[in-house]
This record gives sequence, structure tokens and C-alpha cells, in this order.
Amino acid sequence: MKIQDVLNSVIHGDCLTIMKQLPDESVDLVVTSPPYNLLTSTGGGLKRPVKKWWNPPLHNGYDGYSDNLPYPKYVEWQKECVKEMFRLIKPDGAIFYNNKNRIQGGLLEDRGIIVKDFPLRQVITWKKAGGITYNDTYYVTTTEQIYMIVKPKFKLIKKANMLTDVWELTQERNNPHPAQFPVELSDRIIQSTNAQIILDPFGGSGTTAISAIKAGRKYVLIEQSKKYCEMATARINGKDWRNEDPPYACDLF
Repeated sequence: MKIQDVLNSVIHGDCLTIMKQLPDESVDLVVTSPPYNLLTSTGGGLKRPVKKWWNPPLHNGYDGYSDNLPYPKYVEWQKECVKEMFRLIKPDGAIFYNNKNRIQGGLLEDRGIIVKDFPLRQVITWKKAGGITYNDTYYVTTTEQIYMIVKPKFKLIKKANMLTDVWELTQERNNPHPAQFPVELSDRIIQSTNAQIILDPFGGSGTTAISAIKAGRKYVLIEQSKKYCEMATARINGKDWRNEDPPYACDLF
């Protein structure tokens, strides 16, 4: 599969299967956030629903993906995904990999273990502006990690390095995807680089593509859920995916 054949496409399929069909060093930048394996929760947060904040899509998994792997399997899967992303980026490319450390059963599930065998340049902390919890056993969690994995020639554009490694950005409020990240986050990453081709192998609702378009760049999204492919394509086309229009087409490989 040639990268030119899939530019500005939303591809419906398994990310590993699709990435393995793409040629080496064919993209400039990867911006992505995989599922967090939330349904392995031991703290009761997703198993004791509270009406005010209960999110059925999270409880039921991501439209066909359960988000409930044994932790070693989750780590193995994500390592394989990052390995493919790294193969695909050019010698001056980078991966911005957003995940979230979790504590389960009294033990730290440090997502750094996923990226430890790759050339990590920096860990950025995404601090969400605000938050709420109905669980009285711990404080509100407002931070996630963005691992910046790079090849040797990667550089930020001029003045982007003036940003700190803590980004306080508000969550999306009107995006119906159960685990979205804000456009402002992907805007900041993409606009800090000269990357022309941006890949998101966990395309979700299409946020990375929206930011790529705003910056005048090209994108490739991969998403295993047909529902979210249609949602992303609708957003890219400036449509409301929740209306009664027929589903928007996505590419199937």
C-alpha cells in the first residue's frame, strides 16, 4: 500500500493490520491516544455507575473493542503498535503517544513500560482544566502523559520549545466519543512541527485530522469502529454525525 493512496483518508480496520501494509518512513508525525484498558478497573469507578456521569460507551467498550485486556496483554499489544508507528516515521519524525498511568489493585500500571525500548525524548504532562469525582476514596485525577518518541533528526519549529512540559488544556465538552482528546491538544502538537503527513492509528472521532486540516497538513486515520469512522468523516466534512443523514463513507482495506 502506497502512502499516497491513503492520504486524507479515514481507514476502517485494525491499526496493526493497516500499519503493517504501509511503507517504512512514510509519515512525518504520529499523534495518537489508544484505549486505556479502563474496564480492568479495580477501584469501582466504572463498576458502580453514578447517574450524573455514567458513560455507557465506556462501560460497554469502544463499539466492538472491550477495553478489558489482562495488563500484560495490553502492554504487549501497545508495544507492538508503537513499534509499527516508529517504523513508519521518517528520520526526522516523532510520535506523540498519549496514555494514562493507572493504579490497579494497589499497584502502579506505569505506561512508561510500553515505550521504554524506544528513544524517548520527553514526557509531557497534560493537565486537564477541572474535573469531578463521586468516589470518596481518592482525589480527582486530572493528569495524563504524552510520551514524545523521536528519531534523531526531529526538531520542533522555532519558538515551540518555549512551551513548558506541562500543558493545561480543557477537555472536549461537546464531543460524543467516550474518550476524546481536545482539538487544542492535537493543534499544539502539529503546529509545533513541520510535519506534512500525520498518522493517527487510533483515529476515534477524527480530532487529529481536524487539527491537520487546520494546519494545512495531510492526515491518515485508522479506526477499528465503523461507527467512529463515520463520526470522524462527518466531522472532517463539517457535518453533525448525530443527525439523520446517511452514514458517511470511510475506506475499508
